[in-house]
Amino acid sequence: MVTRRDFFTGAAALVGAGLVSRAGAATLPEAPMMDKASTQAPLMPPNGRPYNPVVTLNGWTLPWRMNNGVKEFHLVAEPVVREIAPGMKANLWGYNGQSPGPTIEVVEGDRVRIFVTNKLPEHTSVHWHGQRLPNGMDGVTGLTQPHIPSGKTFVYEFVAKRPGTFMYHPHGDEMVQLAMGMMGFWVTHPKNPDFMKVDRDFVFLLNNFDIEPGSYTPKVATMLDFNLFGFNSRVFPGIDPMVVRQGDRVRIRMGNLTMTNHPIHLHGHEFQVTGTDGGWTNPASRWPEVTVDVAVGQMRAIEFEATDLGDWAFHCHKSHHTMNAMGHDVPTMIGVDHRGVAEKINKLVPDYMVMGERGMGDMGQMEMPIPDNTLPMMSGQGPFGGVEMGGMFTVVKVRRDQKPGDYKDPGWYKHPAGTVAYEWKGETPAPARNKSAGGKLMEPADKPAKALPKAPRAGGQEGHH
Repeated sequence: MVTRRDFFTGAAALVGAGLVSRAGAATLPEAPMMDKASTQAPLMPPNGRPYNPVVTLNGWTLPWRMNNGVKEFHLVAEPVVREIAPGMKANLWGYNGQSPGPTIEVVEGDRVRIFVTNKLPEHTSVHWHGQRLPNGMDGVTGLTQPHIPSGKTFVYEFVAKRPGTFMYHPHGDEMVQLAMGMMGFWVTHPKNPDFMKVDRDFVFLLNNFDIEPGSYTPKVATMLDFNLFGFNSRVFPGIDPMVVRQGDRVRIRMGNLTMTNHPIHLHGHEFQVTGTDGGWTNPASRWPEVTVDVAVGQMRAIEFEATDLGDWAFHCHKSHHTMNAMGHDVPTMIGVDHRGVAEKINKLVPDYMVMGERGMGDMGQMEMPIPDNTLPMMSGQGPFGGVEMGGMFTVVKVRRDQKPGDYKDPGWYKHPAGTVAYEWKGETPAPARNKSAGGKLMEPADKPAKALPKAPRAGGQEGHH
């Protein structure tokens, strides 16, 4: 398969071939493929109007060719194998070798032509979520266009009228095709590259899957009980960190194509919501937040100044969404003494292990047998031990010496002396006592409470304030 290095060296060749002759320009543009699950470097525009490229978390940007002033892209809808995290792969449907498909980047006012080749076993289409375009290019099968049959190629062409953050996904057999991972990101940059300019601009989609432990293919009829929640079809510890330089203006754009909302939370910094799928928000309407709720079908762009050094958690605040391969029928066994029962069961089932006697935290440290191609519920090691997270969780790494444009992982943060929480080994301080208005100490909590005064008789005003 073509690699990312080939993309950068081959993009100019594609453009050259498109400009050399009409015969070359009339053929389909190349459809580059990606076989890596890691975050790829931003694609600097080799031609066309300038813009500041985005970085797709655990993804990449689709190269294009110029054909008589039109930006031409080629998407291939096809079955793919996606590594969800090291140790687990899934049979999904996506575009150009991956799920989600590659990010498409254009500039406001660009005329765009997208060739879509269908290599799925059924028909499909592509809806350009949030775009203003001719009705016949909107991608709703049966309503605005015929289905794209298996083995056929259709063409979409429109002008990217407004800058913003968008998605693309099928609008045919959606229950199956979205559940199988068919989606992608679209960014239309403003004509003026200095408008809303930031130093680092990350994008990714929120998605969910229901993949039985030990299996490879999602269950497509699930409505609520998903067991894998990811950023760009990756789960922690397989999600790359977002690496920034201290002082950078950082933008993170998220699109939600799951079956529920996700309150996305950033540690250590406050941010503002600067964009939605409807466009940029009015600066006068913004306020500081540390959590933003991204509902189904929505896009949100947040921005913040990376002021504080460290490894700052970034995750969905629904606790079940930061776990992997989670069973929904596990009973709560906190406080139950299993010792005698566990010993008897272990004679019959040698691998039996008590789960949840002291909470689920021990499971992040245990090595227990699990089916092949299945991830532990909580995993990932940090500098102080198990992180005990999964799913929609990653880290924003803020470093003083990270060079502009450098996205390499700098490793774990080295905390200055005296700035890490530590165990107290001295005597326990005596509890403080609150003083009443008269200056006397309040009664300790372990003494019996005094009798309450009698309630006033009906109609009386005694004790009323």
